[in-house]
Amino acid sequence: MAITVKLDDLLHDNRMTLTELAERVDITLANLSILKTGKAKAMRFTTLEAICRELQCQPGDLLVFDQD
Repeated sequence: MAITVKLDDLLHDNRMTLTELAERVDITLANLSILKTGKAKAMRFTTLEAICRELQCQPGDLLVFDQD
């Protein structure tokens, strides 16, 4: 897939675990893990907004388009 999710990097930068983020954005750990591994087919804007709010980032920090 041409979209890469940089969730690991952002979690590390914010010294936050995946479990902690899941609790803060009110999403299941399983769904957040699917997103983190790049297996998600879609994401709601409300989820994207919540993740960006908690990680203090922009959507472009989380999602990267790579044609190669």
